[in-house]
Amino acid sequence: MNDKMSAQTNALNWFEIPATDISRAKKFYETIFGITMSEMEMPGMKYAMFPFDPMIGKVAGGLAQSPMHTPGSTGAIIYLNANPDLQMVLDKIAAAGGKVTMPKTSIGPNGFMAFFVDSEGNTMALHSNT
Repeated sequence: MNDKMSAQTNALNWFEIPATDISRAKKFYETIFGITMSEMEMPGMKYAMFPFDPMIGKVAGGLAQSPMHTPGSTGAIIYLNANPDLQMVLDKIAAAGGKVTMPKTSIGPNGFMAFFVDSEGNTMALHSNT
C-alpha cells in the first residue's frame, strides 16, 4: 500500500486548534456549528473532538489545550466545512464570542469562503459550496 501524499490521499491527516480555555472554545464551536464535541484528557493535554467516524477515512481533529498549544492570529489557516451555506455559521460567531473578519466571499466555481477569529484568538476560515 502506498500511503505517501498523492492525489489519492489527504494532504491533511489531523488538525488541532489551540485553546487557552477548552470549555470556552468547545462552547464556541458547538454553538456556531450546532454540534456536540466529546471531551477527553490525555497526559498534559485537554482535548475536545469535532464529530467524526474513524471508519470512513475523512480528516478529523479537535481543540487542544496544553503548554504546546498557543492560540494565534498568524500562521496556517484551517478551513472548516460550513456546508450547506457558511452564512448560517457566520451569523452565530459574534454572539458566541468570536469576530467575523472577512464576510462571505465568492471564490467562483469553488464556492464561498470567510474568515473569523474564534473565542481563543485563532484566525480561522469557513468554506461552503453555496
